[in-house]
Amino acid sequence: MFIWLFHRISGVSLIILIGIKISTSYFLFTKDKKPDWALSLHRHPVLDVLILILFTFHSIYGLRTVAIDLGYKKEKQLFILANILASLISAVLIYFYFRMS
Repeated sequence: MFIWLFHRISGVSLIILIGIKISTSYFLFTKDKKPDWALSLHRHPVLDVLILILFTFHSIYGLRTVAIDLGYKKEKQLFILANILASLISAVLIYFYFRMS
C-alpha cells in the first residue's frame, strides 16, 4: 500500500516540480530584466535534489511493480531491494550533482 501511494504522489510531485523547472527556465532566455524569484527558484539546489530523489524512487518502484506483474512472488524482498537500490542511486546522483556545481 505504501509503494502504491508513494508512486502516485511522487508522479504528481514530479509533474509539478519539472513544470516549475521548465517554466522558470523560460526566464533565463528572455532579454528583458529577469525576475529574481524565478532565477533563484530555478537554481535552487533543494528543488534539483528533490527531483533526483523522487525520479529515482518513482522509477525503481515502477520497475518493482512490473516485476510483480510479471509474476515475482517475493514482494517483501523486492521492496527491500528496491529501497536499497534507489537509495544508492540517489546518493550517487546527489554526490555528482554537488560535485559538478
